Amino acid sequence: METPLPWLAPYRDAPLDARVLVPSSKSLTNRALVLAALADSPSTLTRPLVSRDTSLMADGLTALGIEVERGAGAWTVRPASLSGDATIDCGLAGTVMRFLPAVAALADGPVVFDGDERARERPMGTTIASLRALGVRIEDDDRAALPFAVTGTGRVRGGRLEIDASASSQFVSALLLAAPRFDEGLDLRHVGPSLPSLPHVEMTVAELRRRGVAVDDSTPDRWHVSPGPVGALDVEIEPDLSNAGVFIGAALVTGGRVAVRRWPATTQQAGDAWHRIVRAFGGTSERDGDDMVFTAGSTLTGADLDLHDVGELTPVVAAVAALAEGPSRLSGIAHLRGHETDRLAALATEIARLGGDARETDDGLVITPRPLHGEIFRTYDDHRMAHAAVVLALRVPELFVENVRTTVKTYPNFAPVWERLVA
Repeated sequence: METPLPWLAPYRDAPLDARVLVPSSKSLTNRALVLAALADSPSTLTRPLVSRDTSLMADGLTALGIEVERGAGAWTVRPASLSGDATIDCGLAGTVMRFLPAVAALADGPVVFDGDERARERPMGTTIASLRALGVRIEDDDRAALPFAVTGTGRVRGGRLEIDASASSQFVSALLLAAPRFDEGLDLRHVGPSLPSLPHVEMTVAELRRRGVAVDDSTPDRWHVSPGPVGALDVEIEPDLSNAGVFIGAALVTGGRVAVRRWPATTQQAGDAWHRIVRAFGGTSERDGDDMVFTAGSTLTGADLDLHDVGELTPVVAAVAALAEGPSRLSGIAHLRGHETDRLAALATEIARLGGDARETDDGLVITPRPLHGEIFRTYDDHRMAHAAVVLALRVPELFVENVRTTVKTYPNFAPVWERLVA
């Protein structure tokens, strides 16, 4: 494949004043796809995200025998008996590589999982060990990583299970999503350091309950899912509030405002934390009908933020911090070292490449603003790194983004949308 030339990201010397509608949530789309595949009758997803990650999830379910009819504006999922003898391409999608092995364990026959080169570096030991503890046969040549093969027998016993999910909350969500179809359900306990990205687990629990599944999460770090049917549910997917962050960051660094359309009144999405993040940087947020309006303050102050539960927001937050008028500390995000890339190292390296000062700590970053200059900002094939780059470019002339196309992971056509909005 031809390597695209670095893209000159737009610079802006005036405050942004914009109204945007971001694509639908990847996290909700992929959870809805899995639950629809395991349901007792067909379900329709209205306004699903159509991106690389969601397409890989739909393709993976199709490989397992599920019918996914992809229409314009809506996808219909028709459940069927899960079949093996399949190969699933995970790309670089954490939800695919972690959610679908538990589904494949319910199929009859071998299912091979593989993905992009970087995907083979992402931690998968917890997925493999947890399924083995439930009696599922997995062959991974002791790599604890992709590629590996899951050989199911058409059923999983379930029951009590302890795991250390401190590297990713996706390990918990993966098991919970499939648990209603286990013979004994699942009594899952997280043991180990603090569980990151808890809102994503809360989202999983909420989606299970919406489909009639009984989940008891009254004890911290413990989830009991009762066995039983997963009800079909027609759903409309919410806008992706994490993807809204790049536009919110643009408003902050240009001293402007942005209205994000159709912001849900209540949500389990991690991106809802942008309210407190904007306030920490001296800005405000307020609802205007169905819109949420974020406005920069008179000064872009530095911030001290614990992002443990919302680590996916870190790259854009770091870009804003690098342009603030005082130092910032971002903590609670050691787990980002195992994401699409080592995001802490990548952010520190690329901000330094522009002349900035971003220092890694044990669990985050300390960013001290300095004058920045144009350069090529590497993305490491990570869509969130590309978002950080374009926010920086608004205030740093001649900043080129390496492989902005990586944003198709969760935001198709991001680059032209961004150019029209801010140029």
